[in-house]
Amino acid sequence: MYIRNAQPTDGADLLTIYAPFVTNTTVTLETEVPTIADFTQRIVDTLPDYPYLVACADNGDILGYAYAHRYKERLGYNWTVETSIYVGHSGHGVGQALYHALFELLTQQHVQTVMACVTGNNQRSLNFHERLGFIEVGHFEKVGYKLGEWVDIHWFERRLSDGAPQAFIPFHQLPQHPQAHTA
Repeated sequence: MYIRNAQPTDGADLLTIYAPFVTNTTVTLETEVPTIADFTQRIVDTLPDYPYLVACADNGDILGYAYAHRYKERLGYNWTVETSIYVGHSGHGVGQALYHALFELLTQQHVQTVMACVTGNNQRSLNFHERLGFIEVGHFEKVGYKLGEWVDIHWFERRLSDGAPQAFIPFHQLPQHPQAHTA
């Protein structure tokens, strides 16, 4: 397995991983599968400022993806991001490899805090985030509704560093803009 930057041409493959989460689960509260064009635009919009990574099998098949995006719009939040991760085949270390690569890049960008929002009945993701050092900092009951049920939301936080922040570096400006590495 190796990790690389997502490309706009990955949109259809990533949407294939994401779509079942939209249609069959409450893992995401998005209720309609985006078009390939809309999903591809999400990748394009993310990459200038934040990493958007894909995990690939040795044959190039995409196994999962993870990305970071701005937590809040106000400049005082520049050192905090929210992450998302979707894996097509769990249990093979794909999610862990994606997050470790993502955290490494975010640290280079001088991000200090990573936030993750997990739906309440997604026990696999709740356990995953705790195993990777996230701490639950909020639990909101019945704030979402999908597939005929109310959904709780759990917010998790992980500190990447402490102290006075350094200037945030947009992803495309990292000194050695990463392309791929083996996980």
